[in-house]
Amino acid sequence: MIAVVDYKAGNLTSVMKSLRAAGADPQLTDDPAAVLRADRIILPGVGHFAATKFLEEQGLKTAIRERIAAGVPFLGICVGLQWLFAGSTEAPGTPGLAAFPETCDRFAPGKKVPHVGWNSLSIRPESRLFAGISNNSYVYFTHSWRAPVTNATVAITEYGEPFTAAVERANIMGVQFHPEKSADTGLRVLKNFLEWRPC
Repeated sequence: MIAVVDYKAGNLTSVMKSLRAAGADPQLTDDPAAVLRADRIILPGVGHFAATKFLEEQGLKTAIRERIAAGVPFLGICVGLQWLFAGSTEAPGTPGLAAFPETCDRFAPGKKVPHVGWNSLSIRPESRLFAGISNNSYVYFTHSWRAPVTNATVAITEYGEPFTAAVERANIMGVQFHPEKSADTGLRVLKNFLEWRPC
């Protein structure tokens, strides 16, 4: 079962439609018990980082952490990617999952925010999410905060400064852009996630 986690702040209709187009039969849920049964977990997101408090309050964070530890593939989208980090200066009192120790921050002063629209990806060739996708492909972004470039970064985008467009570490994956709005490239990213099998 593919669980799409509903924490009341996601672009859920478009995500569900895109997953079905990619060949999946996703289940939308805010129930930790359903997450604990999931074979894959997707955390979409639009809006303020503080919305992720819902994950902790409802026991979803614990369930997600347990399934990740069991090797279940996880994909965070937009705020869902930022949640994989220790936290964000957008909501200093709200901790992330801390799968990655860094903190997300707002784009540097002087750069127009939000960063909205199509931008290109510099892709690391070993990436699983971007298998079969050409370097410099374009995807759709809309965000004002960004994750720093780390050793888990597999795609970088420039917007006045380089930032993480995608991360991968073992079964944990995340994308800052919206695959559900990124045409064929976004659909291929979702298919790659759905088809990836842990070793």
